[in-house]
Amino acid sequence: MAARVGISRLARVVYRGQHVRLPRRTLPTLTPGPTTRPQGQAVGVANLCRSLHTSPRWAQEAAQTSGDAPQSYEFQAETRMLLDIVAKSLYSEKEVFIRELVSNASDAIEKARYLALQGTQMDSSEAGMKIHITTDKYDKTLTIQDSGVGMTKEELIDNLGTIARSGSKAFIQQLQEAGNSDPQSIIGQFGVGFYSAFMVAEKVEVHTRSRLPNSVGYCWASDGCGKYTIEECEGVEPGTKIVCHLKIANREYADEQTVRDVIKKYSSFISSPIDVNGEQANNIKPIWLMDPKEVSPDQHDEFYRFVGSAYDKPRFVLHYRTDAPLDLRCVLYVPEGKPGLFDMNRDKDSSVALYCRRVLIMNKAENVLPKWLRFMKGVVDSEDIPLNLSRELLQDSALIRKLRTVIQNRAIRFLFDKSRKDSENYRKFFIDYGIFIKEGILSAQEQLEKEEMAKLLMYDTSAKPTGEKVTLPEYINQMQSDQKDIYYLAAPSRELAESSPYFESLKKKNVEVLFCYEPYDEVVLMQLKEFNSKNIISVEKQMRQNKDAVDFDGSEGSLLRTEANELMEWLKTVLAGRCWGVKATPRLEAHPCVVTVEEMGAARHFVRTQFSQIPEESRYSLLQPQLEINPSHPIIVKLNTLRANNPRLAELTAKQLFSNAMVLAGLVEDPRTVLSTMNELLELALEKH
Repeated sequence: MAARVGISRLARVVYRGQHVRLPRRTLPTLTPGPTTRPQGQAVGVANLCRSLHTSPRWAQEAAQTSGDAPQSYEFQAETRMLLDIVAKSLYSEKEVFIRELVSNASDAIEKARYLALQGTQMDSSEAGMKIHITTDKYDKTLTIQDSGVGMTKEELIDNLGTIARSGSKAFIQQLQEAGNSDPQSIIGQFGVGFYSAFMVAEKVEVHTRSRLPNSVGYCWASDGCGKYTIEECEGVEPGTKIVCHLKIANREYADEQTVRDVIKKYSSFISSPIDVNGEQANNIKPIWLMDPKEVSPDQHDEFYRFVGSAYDKPRFVLHYRTDAPLDLRCVLYVPEGKPGLFDMNRDKDSSVALYCRRVLIMNKAENVLPKWLRFMKGVVDSEDIPLNLSRELLQDSALIRKLRTVIQNRAIRFLFDKSRKDSENYRKFFIDYGIFIKEGILSAQEQLEKEEMAKLLMYDTSAKPTGEKVTLPEYINQMQSDQKDIYYLAAPSRELAESSPYFESLKKKNVEVLFCYEPYDEVVLMQLKEFNSKNIISVEKQMRQNKDAVDFDGSEGSLLRTEANELMEWLKTVLAGRCWGVKATPRLEAHPCVVTVEEMGAARHFVRTQFSQIPEESRYSLLQPQLEINPSHPIIVKLNTLRANNPRLAELTAKQLFSNAMVLAGLVEDPRTVLSTMNELLELALEKH
């Protein structure tokens, strides 16, 4: 009774995450050993978990009962409590118990192969080693049998009588201590997978015989309620057979198709053949583990359709393996089709599956790839990923961030190589998927990371024909020797960009300018700020910062300096409250005037997103636009004459010129506002005709 009370109390405090003092009388009645706790020693969750690996044999075997019938054992107190957690709380999906049992069976087969290779005397060869699964709807049973290494009685007690003791992990440690390489096909890590069977089974039987010479067969059985039995059995084949007597509520796992679907989802790439009722259920090769040179395009097409649930073909294939700085095996695909509206959503589920040693861990691994690479589909396999006990949740650790960075850098390098070696196909890719790259730059925190992604950007330029795009590295290679900055111009189309007043002076000097047709292009370059130690600035800002003086040479058709000064003072008065300065500029030829602000790109973004919430009288004070006039343009010369001859027409013309310049700069939310005085202006202009 004392033991039963102690177990119950222990379970309650662990569930609550507390530390308690357990009196000596509450422990199970066991033979004293050297590690018996002093009375009153504090016991916490961490200590309980540690004790699962360090408890002596008397704690593992617990209270053995006497008699000629099957020998009965009790799970140690901590194991009994954790068994309840595993069966009820650890896994989010019941179907994963099949994955866990299949993984354990695969480990058993791999152990037998390794021992045979090491020269260990075995009961039989590895020929025909496979996993057999049998379903029986009438008896509600699911049987999983392997022809692996099997277990002795001592191993049954050690491995199945103690939760969180992993025979696979111990096997790997033994090989490492012996100086052998780590076997890459061993899956098990934590030793809790077997107990997931109790989520769906009211009773579990394990029939096993070790492959060591002269071994006998045993049957281990338990209902998961604290006790298990072991008895010798005749006719047990080498290996292990697990029989799950399913609960009525879980009888679906005795259905063959259900089992096949679960295997296809989680265990399609297990190295050992898996037979379900006599037919093999796993026949797809894990090509991410193969040498990239040995995988044919047809194999990639088939695998892409399998992992991506797609019907098209991959546009690009990134298949690589690396052991440093992390152990990583990847096959990533860029779809041939264009992304849909749903794909643009940042909340879209990942299309990359996470595997560990051929076993599916997460079908849609959110944290493995950065969000901007969500258009990629494929598989990532890494043994270095930290997983929780159920192998279902990734921890947001420094290692995961490092893994994400490694994959991102490799993807960037891969796409950049495509831009140089397969420029035409990359150009088509960028047209379809360039928006994701721009999103990545906007979301990146480090300048170096932004510049790495910026290598993938492509833009039309003033120096190339329409449709022929260049990357930023190509732009820099083509820069003039005295050019220090990278220039860009935002415009709705190439036609408007080439006719822009801001482009006139640079065009005259044959300076190449990037053309940005989408509003977010300008935001991306503003966020990027610089590339390869060269500033990225808009041509409007370059014009505003220009300090060149106007040469008033007194040529015919141009204002004199005094006339220009008087006109500019008059314009300041007429445009008071809207214009924060007027100056003459030498950088215009075909246009009478332009408007500049300190940060034109930021101002345009502000107008698009915030102007509707700001009163009109406050908008100009926020923008503080400056009007720059061309003193040799016919309209400006005529305007200076109209000041004296027709003041009203001159005033309307000045205001219309300013409004036109604001529209041309993209600083007007609603272009209809510039038409308010247009009729009066036309009436005065046409009254003499």
